[in-house]
Amino acid sequence: MANYDWIVIGGGITGAALSYELARQGGSVLLIEKEALPPSATRYSYGGLAHWAGKTPLLKALGEEGIQRYRILSEELEADIHFRELDLLLPIAPGHQLEAVEADLADCRIPPRRISVETACELEPLLHPAALEGVLWARHGHIHPWLTTLAFQKAFHRLGGSLLLQTVTGLRRQGQHITGVETDTGFYGAAQVVVCAGGWTRALLRQAGIRAPIYFTHAESLELKPAEVRLRSIVMSAPVRRLELERQAAHPDRDPFWDEPGQELCPPILDVGILQFVDGSIRLGQISRVLTDPMAEVDAAASEAQIREQAGRYLPQVARLPGRWYHCLVAFSADHQPLVGSLPGWEGLQLFSGFSNPLAIVPALARRFAQQAYGQVDEWIPALSPGRFVQVLS
Repeated sequence: MANYDWIVIGGGITGAALSYELARQGGSVLLIEKEALPPSATRYSYGGLAHWAGKTPLLKALGEEGIQRYRILSEELEADIHFRELDLLLPIAPGHQLEAVEADLADCRIPPRRISVETACELEPLLHPAALEGVLWARHGHIHPWLTTLAFQKAFHRLGGSLLLQTVTGLRRQGQHITGVETDTGFYGAAQVVVCAGGWTRALLRQAGIRAPIYFTHAESLELKPAEVRLRSIVMSAPVRRLELERQAAHPDRDPFWDEPGQELCPPILDVGILQFVDGSIRLGQISRVLTDPMAEVDAAASEAQIREQAGRYLPQVARLPGRWYHCLVAFSADHQPLVGSLPGWEGLQLFSGFSNPLAIVPALARRFAQQAYGQVDEWIPALSPGRFVQVLS
């Protein structure tokens, strides 16, 4: 039986970044992931760094800290993570008014500014101008999310960390104390277990009889093969309706239904998002569904047609390119801020999950988490404690 200071469950960007930071502090860390390339939210992420979008003092501070870290992260991790800063074009979605969207974004850390249709088409010549009734602009960061995750994992390994490719089948508990994890081959003990399992976090905790204020959407997008078409900008419709969907789905009145299989708590939404990676591949998305069963099946063909139709309004040439549909789970909390720290009433168990928009802030927050765990007082970590949802947990 191996014993560690920390076991981190989930090898996506949250788990990889946190494992690296805990190892930097001198901890013995075991990172467990079920697959070398899991079909997770990290794997199928857009890779966008919305560092400008935070509205609370905490998210504004983490956004600024996060983009500064990304600007030097390739050097720190000794790997190319394809970091870039690009134009983000936000065409106003049908049924919404430019002025209302602009006002809603006015309290962001860096509010997007209004630009003309002509300017938008100069920045992205593939845009269909007839579909643009109004456009906002922001400067957006971008990375390759899986290359970044691998860079964290390799840096973690260089620090002496251990990566185990196995399936976590459960948490071992003694009363209200978590002592380690069960996998498909055995038991691993640790002083602290940190769950970084994204959309699977709720199911894993529930299996151990633990309630947590964390939820998930089923996210559907298309991955298009590398093509000669070259996008200059990222295009995403505004407002982002997923945020309102998450707010409704996490309402206290709906919480009991999250433990009932087969429930669809809200109608699905589609937020148009189109971007191209350095290797030429393109992401089109995204449909978000609130289905309480993490294994729920959806109609892939119908979803693909819907995504192509909506994306084609803005970039018809891109929307016709060949590719494939994919599906993953995206975790979120009721207030759009992650769950970081111990669950009330439990020992040896911590969460680092619930990031509905993780990439911009994960590196900064992982460092803060690890530094606090080893004695450095942090001004922000306590505010993200799952204990802020005491009513849901009771």
